[in-house]
Amino acid sequence: MAEEPLLDDFDRAILRRVQRDARATGEDIGAAIGLSAAAVQRRLKRLRQLGVIAAEVAVVDPAAVGQAMGFIVGVEMERERADVLDAFRRQARTDPNVQQCYYVTGGTDFVLVVVARDMADFEAFTRRLLLENENIRRYTTNVVMARDKVGLAVPV
Repeated sequence: MAEEPLLDDFDRAILRRVQRDARATGEDIGAAIGLSAAAVQRRLKRLRQLGVIAAEVAVVDPAAVGQAMGFIVGVEMERERADVLDAFRRQARTDPNVQQCYYVTGGTDFVLVVVARDMADFEAFTRRLLLENENIRRYTTNVVMARDKVGLAVPV
């Protein structure tokens, strides 16, 4: 297990703010938490170097770009060998329809969050990633009816 970096209250306040809005300026953050813009920038640099801030991305509404359907897919592998699991992970990471991939305990081995334009696009995805993979025993699909909460913010 990796050692947790030492974070003080200012670091945590900065992280809370940039998780809500990664475009917030050092000046805005500093004014809100009582630090200078330069101090905020130094702390942000350190948090990035430590890997605490792993990425800064734009969150795009899938429906706004034609990916109107969402699916939660549970995948059960035929065998749980490291090479089989690693191969599936690589496929899931590179597939453009897979937003998230989790290796989990329980009745399935992986849970995928998938977007698609329509059912035909989802069918093409299942053929490409699931049906043509001889190491997959079975998979289950749940169609997303509504996106009530979407995010990656971590309580700090």
